[in-house]
Amino acid sequence: MSTAIYTHPDCQRHEMGDWHPESPARLQAINDQLILAHISDLVEHRDGVRAQLSDIERNHSATAIGLVRDNVPPAGDYYPLDGDTLLNAHSYNAALAAAGSAVAATDAVIDGEISNAFCSIRPPGHHARPSEPMGFCLFNNVAIAAKHALDVRGLERVAIVDFDVHHGNGTAESVAHDPRILMVSFFQHPFYPYSDVESYTDTRVNVPVPARSKGDVVRQLVLDHWLPALHRQQPQMIFISAGFDAHREDDVGGMGLVEADYTWMTQQMMAVASQYGKGRIVSCLEGGYNLSSLGRSVAAHVKALAEL
Repeated sequence: MSTAIYTHPDCQRHEMGDWHPESPARLQAINDQLILAHISDLVEHRDGVRAQLSDIERNHSATAIGLVRDNVPPAGDYYPLDGDTLLNAHSYNAALAAAGSAVAATDAVIDGEISNAFCSIRPPGHHARPSEPMGFCLFNNVAIAAKHALDVRGLERVAIVDFDVHHGNGTAESVAHDPRILMVSFFQHPFYPYSDVESYTDTRVNVPVPARSKGDVVRQLVLDHWLPALHRQQPQMIFISAGFDAHREDDVGGMGLVEADYTWMTQQMMAVASQYGKGRIVSCLEGGYNLSSLGRSVAAHVKALAEL
């Protein structure tokens, strides 16, 4: 078995203007760095598919879906959903492709075709609320994939691990009342989306950290907070919201992680997945806007997933 990278051509066609940091260049930077790091030839490359409407409906209301589907503008125009989330002519198909790639990767991992997967997809998803798109995100890719694993594929317990610099408010809202899904994360606070700090529960361990926090802080909170929760829940599969904007070179965030920190976190999650879930992991790209550090960090993450 092996590690696979999933992507879809539609994910490159969604764009929000030359000024916008969430750009198609992100996926090209990842691809380029995987080649430069001599990783690309050592993993599988698989084409994703567009999600079915039923996949999206497991996590999003008809209103949320309609906001994306029904406001796609003519070619060359943009439709603003909020101040920093815009649609172009390809955005709905791109959102379906991103979610569908996560679902396809989930099926392949559960079926034992591959050991784990990284989904090089956009638009990202972890701010997308069940009721509306938000913060560069249209549909919540990891929540959709996690609910597919539970409701369609019959798993009983899964975990979502989010290491983006921003709080995954949409994911937290999506899984808040589902005891089958554990969410663990860290996030810079106070910072966008300016969520209230949540109380820890048996299924939500989302840890705020101050700006300028470095890898030592994050590694300790993983040991102190994430791992005990994961061992209590014993997830049969882990989904990762893989944001790389907590890197010290990424000006969108204000934290101080480096590639070695992403490698270490990935290895910790792999150990948990191996113990309780046959090694099953599906990781989905979230943030990361400095193209150099994004590419290098994804390469480190994929290298760890593939045990290279």
